[in-house]
Amino acid sequence: MKFMKLGSRPDTFYTSEAIRSVSSEVSSDLIVQVKGSRYMLHKFPLLSKCLRLQRLCSESPESSQMVQLPDFPGGIEAFEICAKFCYGITITLSAYNIVGARCAAEYLQMTEDVEKGNLIYKLEVFFNSCILHGWKDSIITLQTTKGFPLWSEDLGITSRCIEAIASKVLTHPSKVNLSHSHSRRVRDDVSCNGAESQRHRPNWWAEDIAELGIDLYWRAMLGIKSGGKLPSSLIGDALKIYAARWLPNISKVGSDSDSDSGGNDLTSKHRLLLESIVSLLPAEKGSVSCSFLLKLLKASNILNASSPSKTELARRIGLQLEEATVNDLLIPCLSCSNDTLYDVDMVMNILEKFMLQGQSPPTSPPRSKFGFERRRSRSAENIDLEFQESRRSSSASHSSKLKVARLVDGYLQEIARDVNLPLSKFVAIAETIPDFARIDHDDLYRAIDIYLKAHPDLNKSERKRLCRTLDCKKLSVEACMHAAQNELLPLRVVVQVLFFEQARAGMSGGGKVTELPSNIKALLATHNIDPSRHTAAALSTTTSIPGDDQWSVSGLKSPKSRLSTLRMKLAEDDDLDGSNGIGRSSKLKAIRALPARPKRMFSKLLSINRSAGEKN
Repeated sequence: MKFMKLGSRPDTFYTSEAIRSVSSEVSSDLIVQVKGSRYMLHKFPLLSKCLRLQRLCSESPESSQMVQLPDFPGGIEAFEICAKFCYGITITLSAYNIVGARCAAEYLQMTEDVEKGNLIYKLEVFFNSCILHGWKDSIITLQTTKGFPLWSEDLGITSRCIEAIASKVLTHPSKVNLSHSHSRRVRDDVSCNGAESQRHRPNWWAEDIAELGIDLYWRAMLGIKSGGKLPSSLIGDALKIYAARWLPNISKVGSDSDSDSGGNDLTSKHRLLLESIVSLLPAEKGSVSCSFLLKLLKASNILNASSPSKTELARRIGLQLEEATVNDLLIPCLSCSNDTLYDVDMVMNILEKFMLQGQSPPTSPPRSKFGFERRRSRSAENIDLEFQESRRSSSASHSSKLKVARLVDGYLQEIARDVNLPLSKFVAIAETIPDFARIDHDDLYRAIDIYLKAHPDLNKSERKRLCRTLDCKKLSVEACMHAAQNELLPLRVVVQVLFFEQARAGMSGGGKVTELPSNIKALLATHNIDPSRHTAAALSTTTSIPGDDQWSVSGLKSPKSRLSTLRMKLAEDDDLDGSNGIGRSSKLKAIRALPARPKRMFSKLLSINRSAGEKN
């Protein structure tokens, strides 16, 4: 901390009967009233340095005059600094009082035109040569400008402090004049653990400037960002530190915001702070974590932030949604028109932003039309390098979609417990994920099962609509066993589970399926399905399933082999896809394409090989 002392006389100001006076053999001839305080002073020392007092006294030439300064900047503290300077009394100036003194000196017009070496000149020299060169001094001075916003702007104090802070952030810490304690800590880190010091050095400035109010912080961060030298990740870290400093217990703030006018003012302050942080987020993807962005989004809901801020957060979250967790997505819903526990619409918006990211590049580079390799030019090699890079980015995009599919299914399991969650929103969230992104449907099945238990009043068509995203071909053995005994599922889904489990057993070569549980046998029996024949042949055209639960098997005759049964059933599933929404499996499509008579194909291949051998 830098200090400057002016004057040499001892302080002779004293208070008597609520009046401040100066000990002197000469009686006072000037009364100055500042902010309700009265001073008994002398014209000669004050008028010789203060042009404003000269003009005020010249308007009424009386021997003893009273001057009122109702709008004096800095109050009585700043006035006494100026008055003591006029008397030659010792004053001490630092980062804490220089702004008030500078504004007061400007108000009193203590310029060089009045007297050489006047107070304004001395303050400017100290400010430019000492205050702006120190890190802590610059921050403290900038903080004190809050008490004199207009004066500080007009005198350029605020802008000069911000420029000094931004330049120091962009400079190596070893070249910055830090506080004594901070400098000592840096030296200790270098001597004891250089690697640890390097890890903490890049954002050494973040906690210090986090003490600034949002308006000054916003301007300081703009100055830092405009330098263009600082990595976006460090900007993101600084914003996270600032949010943690000024947005604590945000849920409590939001719940108490309507209790009184003070709560409303506090909410408005936090809303401005949140929106300012959002506006400062670096444009680069990954500069802040997805978890931090989702915390800001939750806070924006609580504080009722502006729509552009929410939209920007949703867009940013969508770009890196694969980093999120299920708890991150559980955004409380505070809308009066919506009784759901969580803001499902916002998550739906985030998912749409995620799915709208760039399209996948081609799967292979363009082939030569001549069909043979030529000598490759350097430009061609560069094109191939760019292609390989695009392939890697495409692979990362595909991987992120797989992660998001897991995330969404976990999210569905959480929101499914909400009794007020409409079926349409549950289905909309489930159908946002493309079929290829779900490697298996076990988590989706769990979410559907939870929703069925939490909403027992669903009718038959609603249960069908709920299950149309479920692909029984992608259920594990354990999930199939559970689904086969789940009486809440539509009968069509149960029968599909049984069929694909039978087909899986046939493909594995075992040919055996475990005995059906008694409750599912009873369920099938109520629909005239013979529970003792739980094979694919049992699902023939003679099977009768009444009403909408009938599973169309019109093209299925008594098959002679499990392979032909599977092929026919898969062909039939193409017709069902439009009605029940079951996704197609690429693996089972390949099985469907198997030849009807493999023996004939093998014999043909053998004959071709035999004839080729005879020619050789």
